[in-house]
Amino acid sequence: MNKVIGILGGTFDPPHWGHIRLAEHFSGTLQLDELFWLPSGEPWQKGAHITPPKDRLDMTIAAADVLKEELQAKNIDTKVMVDSMEIDRGGPSYTIDSAKELRQKFGPDVSLIWLMGADSFLQLYTWNDWRDLSRYIHLAVASRPPYSIQKQLIDHPPLQAYYLDHQTKLAHDLCSKASGLIYLDEQLSIDLASSSLRPLLSSNNTANRIQEWLPKSIHALILKKGLYQSTR
Repeated sequence: MNKVIGILGGTFDPPHWGHIRLAEHFSGTLQLDELFWLPSGEPWQKGAHITPPKDRLDMTIAAADVLKEELQAKNIDTKVMVDSMEIDRGGPSYTIDSAKELRQKFGPDVSLIWLMGADSFLQLYTWNDWRDLSRYIHLAVASRPPYSIQKQLIDHPPLQAYYLDHQTKLAHDLCSKASGLIYLDEQLSIDLASSSLRPLLSSNNTANRIQEWLPKSIHALILKKGLYQSTR
């Protein structure tokens, strides 16, 4: 059987338990051989107020270490790594560029699966050359409230058509070919976004709830670096 690799891309500003749970879930469901965290360099859709890449990379490395511990505790053998290709590349970070680079790196036969939440998938049609992604990768999408993909796709006919053309109901299908499929996983519900977390981190009234959102190691890094001290 060909190697199966998961890619978790994102700004990770900051990475939180939602990212870790999503990665943990798909590591088990898809029996990933390897999982790469891929922090973006210049996320062109996120605006100007982004934490510097080096700080986000450091937090992502800390999140990957937490994921390793979580997987080990559940006897999941996925090898976890962080790849800084988008930061190293410079300029705006486009998923299509990373998909091409990863395909070139791993060859034509490896199953490459991009992991994401439903909110990201519903914005897929705004991404650069988004229809070409199926030539290089699969998409595995975890449902996240308040998003109902099936209902909201009706409002985006091009994305709905793309989904219907590439959908599969079986997770195993993603492992048996290299690219081209979209798997909607409705078993995982995660309702925590970095954009809503950053303002909360700047508040002095939420200290006792931080561990609900962040592993201790990431919170310690945030305090050490003095990040998110003003609401964005």
